[in-house]
Amino acid sequence: MRRKVIAGNWKMHKDLSESQNLISKLTNALNKEETKCDVIICPPFTSLSEAAALVKNTKVKLGAQNMYFEDKGAFTGEISAAMLKSVGCEYVILGHSERRTIFGESDSTVNKKIKKALSSGLRPIFCIGESLVEREKGITNEVVKRQVTEGLQQVSKGEMEKIIIAYEPIWAIGTGVNATPQQAQEVHVFVRNLIGEIFGSDTAEKQIIQYGGSVKPDNAADLLSQTDIDGALVGGACLDADSFMSIIKSV
Repeated sequence: MRRKVIAGNWKMHKDLSESQNLISKLTNALNKEETKCDVIICPPFTSLSEAAALVKNTKVKLGAQNMYFEDKGAFTGEISAAMLKSVGCEYVILGHSERRTIFGESDSTVNKKIKKALSSGLRPIFCIGESLVEREKGITNEVVKRQVTEGLQQVSKGEMEKIIIAYEPIWAIGTGVNATPQQAQEVHVFVRNLIGEIFGSDTAEKQIIQYGGSVKPDNAADLLSQTDIDGALVGGACLDADSFMSIIKSV
């Protein structure tokens, strides 16, 4: 049975002291609970080093929100996989819709990042999802198929075990409108079948596929009860320890 994974994407929130406070509250709360899932937090780059120290020997694992696909060089403002590894990151979010829509990242760029993360020993949280216009046109599966097949070009079957896929319909991110459990389940089944076509049914069965998009304490249990939803990539609701813990406890 696939283990659930709950990850928190802090986005551009929390300075260093606020990060310390949130992590301390979260780790203290987790120490009192028997968790049935893996927990990952993805703070801003400026808090990663301190976060690594605070989550050491706790139930929380550390991830970053993005990285570049080159090892080093004249890429002002970018962060390399080696830099993330050096501060204790195990995971990195790649292909988030905000990176695609606001910063113009293509499927090809995301693919380069995924391959670099894997070769560097980081585990990608690979985000996919359609816009509202694409959903209304009835081309959700077409969009998701393109993102998956192009994003995973030249990724091996063995490497898929290191990847978490996060289905995040763009129309549900930060809008307060989440996909219904049935809508999310339908896309998760489609993605799992697609992974099966590319990498084999055994890989597909083991593939962790999270749902993201306005996941909150009051809808998490219904979403996570779906057969093919293996966790959540949480946005706003992860910025409060009590809220995030409610989602973790709903597993």
